[in-house]
Amino acid sequence: MLLCDHYLSSDRYNPIVEAYLRETGFYHVSYIGVVQCQSAMINALIERWRPEIHTFHFSIGECAVSLENVAMILGLPTNGVPVTGPTMSSFEAMEAECLHQFGVAPRNRDCRGSFIKLMWSRGLKDRTVLTDDIQIQRYVKCHIMLLFGTILFGDKSGAAVH
Repeated sequence: MLLCDHYLSSDRYNPIVEAYLRETGFYHVSYIGVVQCQSAMINALIERWRPEIHTFHFSIGECAVSLENVAMILGLPTNGVPVTGPTMSSFEAMEAECLHQFGVAPRNRDCRGSFIKLMWSRGLKDRTVLTDDIQIQRYVKCHIMLLFGTILFGDKSGAAVH
């Protein structure tokens, strides 16, 4: 069992949007947070990881992490149609998509290549006033985007989301 030194809360959300997060399937992920774990345990797992076959090698055998394991840990549904789409390769395409999804577009300084800085997303989420259904949906999209950039697909910098 992985023991943790302490728990740091993730980006919190306004309780008004809880039903929307439940509906999207991201409610549980919102409570995972960022966990600072014992470095000795992480180092032991890293030493046993075999990237060529995507498994951990232990003295009792091999252990693979499956999509089912990840879905169980994160509480995300894996049934239904997959969500896919094009990668935003240009700032103009990303700007247009953000304008469509959030009602506001990031500036060049809010981006790093095809990544949006998490500070922009946090600022937008914090400034969103939950007065109507459209604003609530935009807030939930911001929150989910922050979950993608931190918990689900965070990179080493922890500063941007693709």
